[in-house]
Order: sequence, then C-alpha cells, then structure tokens
Amino acid sequence: MISNETINQIREFIAERDWRQFHTPGNMAKSISIEAGELLECFQWSDEPRDGDWEHVHEELADVMIYCIQMADVIGVDLDEIIQSKMAKNAAKYPVEQSKGSSAKAR
Repeated sequence: MISNETINQIREFIAERDWRQFHTPGNMAKSISIEAGELLECFQWSDEPRDGDWEHVHEELADVMIYCIQMADVIGVDLDEIIQSKMAKNAAKYPVEQSKGSSAKAR
C-alpha cells in the first residue's frame, strides 16, 4: 500500500521545487507513458530484466507510480476511490466463472 506519508513526501518534493506549475493533466499523462516505456525497456527481448537488474526495474516502477500519484493530485481524484470503482467494473466484465485461468479479453 502507498501510505499517506509517502504521498505527502511526493507533494513536499514538488512544492519545494515549485514544479506544480508544470504538472498539467497532459504533462502528467505523457510522463506516465514515458516512464512506462522505460519500465518496458528493462524487459526488451526477455521476460527477465536486462542483466538481472531488478533495482532498475524497481526505480522505473517507482517513477510510474510517482507520476500516477501526481496526476491524481492534479485532477483531484482519490486513488482508492477510482481503483475500487474500476475493480468493480472489472469484476462485472470478467466474472470468475467465465474468466478463471483464461487470458482471453472480454467482449
């Protein structure tokens, strides 16, 4: 779980540097995508990280999460609320009896 302490640390980091002015929803979405691409690059050509560098994977995953938290702040949404809402939709879309053990996309 991501603690309030961690979220506040991110907020303070941004505030101390006066970076909020650059954090538009579009910039945050772009940054999430860029960092996700860097995470994906760790696994290029393999299902294991290049050179077994899990630390780099952890850093890139952290970057993605930090930008997601920042975007939620910028657009004023509660992460728990939007995740729980999406999980309810996923449960309806992928009922256990039809989806268990299958990677097929719902129609």
